[in-house]
Amino acid sequence: MLKKLSPIAIGFILLIALWQIATVVGGHQAALFPPPSKVGEALVSIISDGSIFTHIQISLFRFFTGYLLAIVVAVVLGLVLGRLPTAWSVLDPIVQVLRPVSPIAWSPFIVLWFGIGNMPAIVIIFIAAFFPVLLSTVSAVKKVDKTYLRIAANLEMSQAETLRKIVLPASFPMIANGLHMALGTAWIFLVAGEMVGAQSGLGFLIVDARNSLSLDVVMAGIVVIGVLGLMLDKLIHYFEAWVNRIWGGVKA
Repeated sequence: MLKKLSPIAIGFILLIALWQIATVVGGHQAALFPPPSKVGEALVSIISDGSIFTHIQISLFRFFTGYLLAIVVAVVLGLVLGRLPTAWSVLDPIVQVLRPVSPIAWSPFIVLWFGIGNMPAIVIIFIAAFFPVLLSTVSAVKKVDKTYLRIAANLEMSQAETLRKIVLPASFPMIANGLHMALGTAWIFLVAGEMVGAQSGLGFLIVDARNSLSLDVVMAGIVVIGVLGLMLDKLIHYFEAWVNRIWGGVKA
């Protein structure tokens, strides 16, 4: 029977089984550590009243806005700076100083500058996604085979054409690693950002449920966040495979 199930289904079944065992062995009250059945009831409840879909829609809007902006800016800068080693040697120490700082550490300034609502979460997501993509892009550009660049020079390609037609396709596999890292990091900080300066979204749902001691709803929100994170990871995997097919790369 297990052979008929997909690895993802088996993983979910195993997780739920371990969760149920933990609630029984731990001896915690259901109100403090909700079992899967109680969380399932809470999930059905927020699906039935439609509130979860509103929070998901808002969270995904913030996520994709911040994430896509970060990708565009980081990839463009990375392609340029990767071709300008002197400029990168000056900027690299600054990036290495800023990169380890959690985006949440900037939240007091972000809220002061952008107020509450969508912008604080979008800015936090942008910061979380920007550095992994920038560093992977610069590293990838530096490792592009010099033969390709000589061919571009012989064909008298402009710098813009060389970046677009030669450097970007050749460096994309390494850039894709940065996209994966940035996606996971940005999704984590989406929730944190919505806990700081938002009145809606999945992060706000968790905080609001926690304040009302509805831990089953908190756990239901965590389940939704995890499932959406898995779906986003699969989505970027398919995007990577699609780009590789267009550029003649190996299927992911």
